[in-house]
Order: sequence, then structure tokens, then C-alpha cells
Amino acid sequence: MPITNIESLIRENIRNLTPYRSARDDYNEGTLLDANENSLGSSVRNSLDLHRYPTPTQDKLRKKIAEYRGVDFENIFLGVGSDEAIDLLMRIFCEPGEESIIITPPTYGMYKVSANINNVGIKEVKLTEKFQLQPDRIIDEVDDSTKMLFLCSPNNPTGNDMKRTDLLKLATKFPGIVVVDEAYIDFSKQESMAHMVQQYPNLVVLQTFSKAFGLAGIRLGVAIAGPQIIDYMMRVKAPYNINKLTADTALQAFDNKELLNFNIEKLREERDYVAEQLNYSDAVEKVYPSNSNFLLFKIDRAKAVYEKLAKKGIIVRYRGNEPLCEDCLRVTIGMPDENVRFLKALKNIVEHELS
Repeated sequence: MPITNIESLIRENIRNLTPYRSARDDYNEGTLLDANENSLGSSVRNSLDLHRYPTPTQDKLRKKIAEYRGVDFENIFLGVGSDEAIDLLMRIFCEPGEESIIITPPTYGMYKVSANINNVGIKEVKLTEKFQLQPDRIIDEVDDSTKMLFLCSPNNPTGNDMKRTDLLKLATKFPGIVVVDEAYIDFSKQESMAHMVQQYPNLVVLQTFSKAFGLAGIRLGVAIAGPQIIDYMMRVKAPYNINKLTADTALQAFDNKELLNFNIEKLREERDYVAEQLNYSDAVEKVYPSNSNFLLFKIDRAKAVYEKLAKKGIIVRYRGNEPLCEDCLRVTIGMPDENVRFLKALKNIVEHELS
């Protein structure tokens, strides 16, 4: 059975925390003379009343996201990108200098960075050669200090889905908080774990508006979890972490779902096209299967190829320093003309400049 006593996992000082109560927690309408705002108005004129603080809870947007993801309003937390949620979860559950998390490299780098910032220990259980989880080895690494497990599916930088059976096994057996980062889930055919938070009180699912929604510039992330975890995240977050411009833009995104779905399908098609073309190159040893909007591929003299592409103004990511990713590059799927430009430049480099 999954762990259910969430309260016992939370740091004592967080359990005893009296959250800051902002002016907008008390009143959001009337003659507002309570928050030391500039009552003459903003120097930028629009309809959002930018001289007033935003609502701290963003209920309208949270309800819209909950409806879209098939969960309850009480299951939704909004952060400044998923990175804020990652940081908050560590601050809520991990005692600095005493407790630890488990990560599964190669994986998203912010889990380790956030742990280091918060002085939280890090244990690593590498993925298999096929970039899949090793649930039994992960459980074997657990000790009394282990509080959280961070998983990424589809995984970054490899692009593949983790097996759902492995994710559920870990949500059941791991004696702490299991975080499944689904930043790229909308590009995958695999079902989101979001609705599983109803059955697994220790499960947190992270999503974002930066990828499929194409709104990286507004910095909006989503954590989906049981009400108890969400309540603590709401207590610990900065009072006005989501601004009015971000919230308004995110709400507009739901008015254009046809374009959202079109873009997702188009990126999938372009991903398959780029993968096919890469496989034609003798220099490319392997193109890894992807359920995201990027491809990881292994290529001869990867670092030199990366540098030569950059000199031509084509910027990809060198991932060769990460476990299991030796001689690997990661390329984001771009506009059709950008993909053609990348492929032509790569072909010229491997056939002429490095031959």
C-alpha cells in the first residue's frame, strides 16, 4: 500500500508554520486601501489593473487546469515554472543537512541543483541501458534519511516514457514522496499519472505550460497532488507567486485548444521526420526513441559536431557528460525549416568538415 501518513513526512518547522497572510487573502474587492499599492494606477495601461496585487490563490486558473487534467481543484498548485514546485517540495519534506532524495540519472538537472541549494543529500540509481527505472534497486537505496524520489517521464534528456508499472510500483513501495515530472506528457501517447493522486497520497505529478502549450516565457508550472500536500505548498509559497499577466495568458490558452492539439501533432510528425533523417547518417550510431519534443542521438565525435553546429548558428545541447549518454547530442524539434537547416548543417559537418 502507498504511504498515507503524509503529516509524518513533513518537517516539524513547516508543520508549525504560521503562513504569511496577505491583504488579498482577506479582501479582494471594495475600496482597497490595505496593501500599500499605487492607487493612481499603473504606468502601463491595460485591463488587468496591474497596480493591484494578484489573487494569492489563483482559483479561476486552478479550476480551469483541474478540469482540463481531470482532477479536483484541491489537487492543483501553481508555481513559477515546475522549478518552484521542486524547490518547495524539498523545503517542505527534507531537513537540510540530514535528509536525502533519490534521483535516477540521466535525468533533469534541477533536482540535483535544488537539493544542493537546500543542503539535501542526493542518492543516485542510474537508469538501465534502455533508460528505464530499476524499482528494486531504488527501494534498496532507501534508508531512514530518504524522503523523496524524483522521476521524469517522458524523461529528459532521453525522451522516453518510463514504464507505468514501474511508476506505480514505486508509488506503492517507496516510503516517502514520489514526484513524477511530466513536463513532456502531452507529446506522449502514455496516459498521465495525474488522476492517480487520488489513490496515492504520496504522489506528486509535475506539469508545465512551457512545452506543449508553448508558453515558456510566462513561467507557469503545475503540481498535482493530494489536498494535504497542496495545502502545505500553498502555505510555504511566496504570497503572490503567480502574476496577473501569467494567469491571464494561461487562461487564454484554454480558449485555443485546437491550435494546441495541432501543434502537438505537428511536432510529433516533425520529430519522426528528423529521427528518420538522422538514421540515414553513417555518423549517427543511434537515435533513441522519443515521446517528447526532442531527440537524443549518439554520434561520432559529438563534442566537435556540437561546436561546429554552434559556429553555424545552430544550437543543440551536448549531453555527453551525463551517465549513459556518452557522445550524445539532444536536439529540440523546431519549425520545419529549422529542422531542415539543422539536418543539412549536420550532414555537411560529418561528410566534409570532420571526414
